[in-house]
Amino acid sequence: MISVIVGTAGHIDHGKTAVVRALTGVDADRLPEEKRRGITIDLGFAELELGEVRLGFVDVPGHERFVKNMLAGAHGIDLVALVIAADEGVMPQTREHFDICRLLEISHGLIIITKTDTVDAELLQLVRAEAEELVAGSFLAGAPIVATSARTGEGLQELKETLRELALCVPARASEAVARLPVDRAFTMRGFGAVVTGTLVAGSINEGDEMELLPTGERVRVRGLQVHGQAVRAAFAGQRTAVNLGGIEASSIERGMTLAPVARLRPTQIMDARLDVLASAPRPVRSRSRVRVHLGAAEVLARVRVLEEGGEIEPGGRGYVQLRLESAVAAVPGERFILRSYSPARTIAGGRVLDAFAAKHRGREAFAARARLRALTESDRAAQLALFVETSGSVGQRRADLAARTGWRDEVLNEALSEAAGRKLIVEAEGIFVARAAFDALAESALASVASFHLREPLARGLLRETLREKDFPRAAPETFRAVLAALADAGQIVADKEIVRAAGHSLELSPADAALKESLERVYRDAALEAPTFEEALERAGVARTSREHGRKLLQLLLDAGALTRVAPELFFHRDALAQLLAQLREYAAAHEPERLIDVPAFKDLAGISRKYAIPLLEYLDRERITRRAGDKRLIL
Repeated sequence: MISVIVGTAGHIDHGKTAVVRALTGVDADRLPEEKRRGITIDLGFAELELGEVRLGFVDVPGHERFVKNMLAGAHGIDLVALVIAADEGVMPQTREHFDICRLLEISHGLIIITKTDTVDAELLQLVRAEAEELVAGSFLAGAPIVATSARTGEGLQELKETLRELALCVPARASEAVARLPVDRAFTMRGFGAVVTGTLVAGSINEGDEMELLPTGERVRVRGLQVHGQAVRAAFAGQRTAVNLGGIEASSIERGMTLAPVARLRPTQIMDARLDVLASAPRPVRSRSRVRVHLGAAEVLARVRVLEEGGEIEPGGRGYVQLRLESAVAAVPGERFILRSYSPARTIAGGRVLDAFAAKHRGREAFAARARLRALTESDRAAQLALFVETSGSVGQRRADLAARTGWRDEVLNEALSEAAGRKLIVEAEGIFVARAAFDALAESALASVASFHLREPLARGLLRETLREKDFPRAAPETFRAVLAALADAGQIVADKEIVRAAGHSLELSPADAALKESLERVYRDAALEAPTFEEALERAGVARTSREHGRKLLQLLLDAGALTRVAPELFFHRDALAQLLAQLREYAAAHEPERLIDVPAFKDLAGISRKYAIPLLEYLDRERITRRAGDKRLIL
């Protein structure tokens, strides 16, 4: 069964509801006030099966005061039925509703001329000509025009056949997006609880699914589903759907919310978009204009930031804008919206979301954003994904960020990520995606910093990793930092040794004077054996001036790096020969004290010939090295 949503459009009292009732037998005016006043105030719904086609009608109000209600139902329309009364012809709301359909890029439809029983053939022909003139050059140019009378039944069979033929030509909805149901009604049904309705514009919903309502993020469970009044286990894109929700009260749900899978979409308040301004708009759309944005079933106030030269888009023109919303909505790229002036409320433009999570553009950078938005308009999915990643710079984006930013299903997102990586547009860094240009810039900056450090500190082994990270990766994630270092190491450009990073070609070339000082410093520690001097004492014995203390510490570090010295305590260093001799003595002692192999502090002092000042740090070092293990007030020699 093919499901198609048919939306009515047209001026008040032109017979939209009467046509729907004549076709389906359902009075779409459900509110007592609508029946009392004889006009449609809010959205109405009905269904009709025509062979293999199931039509879901969204009947909209025609009064200018209720255009916002009309817009709440227009977002999911596949096929528009533009209704024009034969006794009145084209009227103001006929034109506004038609403009809205064009701006929403609805591509299929027909014209229904109603109340034919009230006019003669000549006037009917005039109305037909007027309708053709209205739609000339639009998606309805050449569309079927069916003359009907709901009172006499004239033309109704032809209308059904035409609707069926048109419905068969409506293309299937795109399948790359996750489920999204903009809520246009919420109510409580006795015995069931909260129920929401809307047109499922993407994806599918299954009974038992865990979902959330955006922008609030309220978690709900799908307790039951109905499509066109029939209970179903699953609903699919393009179907009018009623969802019985558990875990929430209907009073907490508002028109304009969006039902979506948990943690897949996120609310936003700043969007970049391409805007088409109606030729009939009374004035240009200018920066800082306050407007009404109709997106999905939501109406929110916003400020416009025009990204074109001059800061405005003339009537009939097209340009790029940023919308800064006063309240959050759920939006995805490609979604259409309508712009109405703040006061008086009048349709002035429509557009398509390009980036639902845009950074705020300020000053001259606003104009630079146009190139990126133009690229988003013209790119394939992989390139679009890369552009989204690029906007985050060195921060990068996690997979969940990209899922929310695109609204794509997992399979589509994975394919786009793989394609973008294969084309070397992005780099994955332990689950974080960074644009190739940003990744390369970080790598170049890191290399430059390491090279600069070697020039400044020729005696240093290398730059501390943490210092490099703080200097060149202040906004990047730790995963990105590690990935950049790994890439540079794999390319043979750096060597990362624990906490030190050095250039791969870096080697220490000491001057004759420094080489002599280094040898003297090592001799001091070798001669001191296990009664090692303090660092200051060692410098003095080696002949290093106190004013060159920092230079001496660099020479000491070279000895540590070479393994000639070992740091036993923060400022206590021993020569490797002395420690090797100590280990040999311990092994002899252990062999002579089998099977206990225990030694206490006094025995250790006697064995090494040292005072407690050296004995305790040495024993603690031996414990850390797993040569001994503390056993009460003694040590077990392992």
